[in-house]
Amino acid sequence: TPTVSTITAKIGKEVKVDGGSYTNVSATELKDLLNKKDFTLINVHIPFEGNLPKTDLSIPYDTIGQNLSKLPGDKNAKLFLYCRSGRMSDIAARELVKQGYTNIWNLDGGMVAWEQSVQPIEK
Repeated sequence: TPTVSTITAKIGKEVKVDGGSYTNVSATELKDLLNKKDFTLINVHIPFEGNLPKTDLSIPYDTIGQNLSKLPGDKNAKLFLYCRSGRMSDIAARELVKQGYTNIWNLDGGMVAWEQSVQPIEK
């Protein structure tokens, strides 16, 4: 009989980058994860164009390396990034991996993908 771990669907797709990796997650997967939220949700888009529900922080993607003090002190803490299209959050995710963070998640396609999945943006 298979063990529970082998039948549990893995969420997201691993993206290998310098110094480690992060996980790209679809809007549908994020919606499910928000139901039992166990992460810090960070909007890294500039200029501000609204938040996803349950957003914890807004840190511009290009200053995230200078704003590590706003993040949980534990570099294994689960951090979930998003922006408008996914480009800025990809840059921020790469920077956090370079800074030693090991549990980085990213909304693939950003707020655009979120809205296309018929999800609200909080203006």
